[in-house]
Amino acid sequence: MQDSHTPSFARRLLLVTAYLGFISLGLPDTLIGVAWPSVRDFFGKQQSDIGWIFFGAGASYFVSGLLTGKLLKSFGIGLLLGVSSLLVAASALGYSAAPVWTLFAACSLLHGLGSGAIDAGLNHYVASHFSARHMNWLHACYGIGATLGPLIMTSMLVSLGSWRAGYAAVGSLLLLLTGLFIYTRKLWDTRGETTDAPSEPEAAVSMRDAVKHGGVWAHIGLFFIYTGLEVTVGQWSFTVMTEARGMSKESAGMWVTIYWASIATGRVVFGFIIERLGIDRLLRLSMLAAVAGTALFAANLPFSAAALALSGLGLASIYPCLMTRTPQRLGKARAAHAIGFQVSAAMVGAAVFPSACGWLAQSRGLEAVALTTVAMAAGLLVIHEGLLRFDRKW
Repeated sequence: MQDSHTPSFARRLLLVTAYLGFISLGLPDTLIGVAWPSVRDFFGKQQSDIGWIFFGAGASYFVSGLLTGKLLKSFGIGLLLGVSSLLVAASALGYSAAPVWTLFAACSLLHGLGSGAIDAGLNHYVASHFSARHMNWLHACYGIGATLGPLIMTSMLVSLGSWRAGYAAVGSLLLLLTGLFIYTRKLWDTRGETTDAPSEPEAAVSMRDAVKHGGVWAHIGLFFIYTGLEVTVGQWSFTVMTEARGMSKESAGMWVTIYWASIATGRVVFGFIIERLGIDRLLRLSMLAAVAGTALFAANLPFSAAALALSGLGLASIYPCLMTRTPQRLGKARAAHAIGFQVSAAMVGAAVFPSACGWLAQSRGLEAVALTTVAMAAGLLVIHEGLLRFDRKW
């Protein structure tokens, strides 16, 4: 089965560029965690001031993802990717050169605007033109970028003693990717299908029409809960294990690392078997594994920490598989808006659920957070099963 009707070289070039694009999404996202102590000392800020960076990037990311459908219709994906990548590169270079805190924090707006459009635009393109295998590998590439970012920043801090050099290095890499996006901008707008038979062109769908579709809202709910669950488990499991269960920081840190590694590894492995197993079947099995993993962790048995690996494997394929199913279920014209909504909902979920669990931990105790993740995983399964039941009606 061919992934596209575009010529083989062009198809491969676009796929490699998409992979690089998702690596570029991960690269700047994790820099601030390593750079913050140095940045904070330089500008004389408080620990809490890092919230301005997260708020600025998150808010602009949300807006960008929400409007991606309209932007794709107006400018085409090739130009949108090029401009968006330039915005992310400008944000990294801006961080590296900002003389005052206000300008440094303002660069987060450029970061979010560019990243949101790249995320939604590439997800829409790969879901429409390539197989579920490549969608899984695409999201595995984000993990590569998220791993490389801290390594680059750490190396610059150790060798040059400069956090600015770390941002400058990443900004330079992003400029190279911007050039690649611009070079390939006409190829991106070449239509290709995931089957050998050409499909009939679909009528344009407005944003207002898209939000009237029940399937769009079901997908929004799934992405909202999924991303909240992934981030909540990743952010809170360390605290649960060390403060509520008495585990050493070294052991807890190892299990949290295994959790994130399980997600990245799972996406690579599932990419090889998804076409044989089927997307909906893999989604069902994955969600069942997520329920089992979170339940075992919440049970606080002698080896409950190992359940984080099962949770990670269960969560691994959900995001990329749901992205792949979006144009198949909703149609490509409607998916241009829906994928932007999904990316925005994911960003909101990643902020809302971990924050709410902070209040829950304070009022009900840390073990209540573990129980909440079980409810979230079960909610994912219930919504998805309902979506499968109503697929024919939509």
